[in-house]
Amino acid sequence: MNPDANQAALSLQRRRDLVVLLIDDQKIVGEAVRRMLAGESDIVLHHETDPTQAVARAEELEPTVILQDLVMPGIDGLTLLRTFRANPRTREVPMIVLSSKEEPKVKAEAFALGASDYLVKLPDKVELVARIRHHSNAHIAALQRNEAYAALAAELAEAAEYVRSLLPPPTEGAIASAWEFVSSTSLGGDGLGYFKVDPEHFAMFLLDVCGHGVGAALLSVSAMNAITARTLPGVDFRDPAAVLAALNDAFPMEKHNNMYFTIWYGVLHRPSRTLRFSSAGHPPAIVIGPDGWVDRLRTQAAPIGSFPEVTYAVGTAIVPAPARLYLLSDGAYEITRSDGSLMTFDEFVELLAARSEASGRARVAALVDAVRAAQGRAHFDDDLSLLEFVIA
Repeated sequence: MNPDANQAALSLQRRRDLVVLLIDDQKIVGEAVRRMLAGESDIVLHHETDPTQAVARAEELEPTVILQDLVMPGIDGLTLLRTFRANPRTREVPMIVLSSKEEPKVKAEAFALGASDYLVKLPDKVELVARIRHHSNAHIAALQRNEAYAALAAELAEAAEYVRSLLPPPTEGAIASAWEFVSSTSLGGDGLGYFKVDPEHFAMFLLDVCGHGVGAALLSVSAMNAITARTLPGVDFRDPAAVLAALNDAFPMEKHNNMYFTIWYGVLHRPSRTLRFSSAGHPPAIVIGPDGWVDRLRTQAAPIGSFPEVTYAVGTAIVPAPARLYLLSDGAYEITRSDGSLMTFDEFVELLAARSEASGRARVAALVDAVRAAQGRAHFDDDLSLLEFVIA
C-alpha cells in the first residue's frame, strides 16, 4: 500500500470530516459553493484560486474530494487533472470536474484522464452535496479498507516469518543439509525438519498440507512441532510407520477444517547406512549416488488425516557413499512451462542428478531457480519445498 495513502487513512479516521478542495480562479464561484455547503456541519470547504498551487494544497489538506474547474488561467484543467492522477499522494482522491458547458467530447476526455464525476457549474445544492458525500464516503471507505489490508498483510508476513523460524538451520559434517522453501502465498502449508533421535539414528521429514493460507500454516506448524518435539505419545521415532500412524490419529481431517497432509518420513541408521522410510501420499525421496545413480524411495498409503486406522508400510534402502538425498513437495515439479507443457517427475529427477559446481544452499537455490526458469516466471502456483542431505 502507498504509505502516503496509509497516512491519509489515519488522518481521515481521526478527523471524520468530509474535506472539499475547490480549485477555481473565480472568487464568486468559491463564494457560491461556500453558501451551498454552509449548513453541512461535517463538510469543510477550502478554496484555491491559483491552479499552479493546487497540487501542493491538495497534498497539505488531504481532501476527500476535489472540485476542479476546467478553464483557468495559466494551466489547462485537463492537464491539471492528469497531474493529479500522476501524483501518488493525490492519485486516488475523487475528482469532480466543473465545467460551464455540457460538452460530450470534453466530458469523455475528462473521464478518460481519471475524472470521477462531471458537473455543469453551478449545480443544484442538493445534487452537489449528494455527490460530495457519495465520493468522499467511498474514498474514506477505500482508504480504511486499504489500511486494514495493510495491517493484515503485515500480520501475515510476521506469521510467515515465524513459520520460517521453525525450520531447522542447515547442518554440516557427515550429514550436511540445506533447503529452500518458497511459499505461493503469504502463508504456506509445507513443513520440514530433521533431528538426531539418538547417537546412531537421524530422522528427517517433509510434509505438505492441502491448501494454503492461515489454516494450512497452522496445521503444518502443529504437525512439525509434534514430530520435532517428539510429543506423539508412546511413539518410537526410529519407526517411520509408527510415526505416521500416530500422526494420522492426532490429526484427523474432520477436526482440522477437512484438511489433510502428505508426508515422507525417514530414519537413517548411520553405522550401517540403512534408511528406513514411510510415506503417505507424498512424492518419493530421491537418492543420487556415485556416477549419477538414482533411486526413488516411496511407500504407498493415504495422506495423513484422510482415513482412520491406516496401515503404513516401511521401505528400506542402503544409502551409498557418498550420496545426495532429496525430500520435496509436489510444487517442486508440478509446473507448467512457458510453452504450456507440464514438467514430469522424471524430468525433475534429471535436474537433481545433473552435476553441479555449487554445493549446499547454493546448489539447492540453483535447482529452484532452474524450475523457476522452466516455467518462465518467478511466482509458483503451489508451495515449493526442497530439502537436500549430503551423506558422506
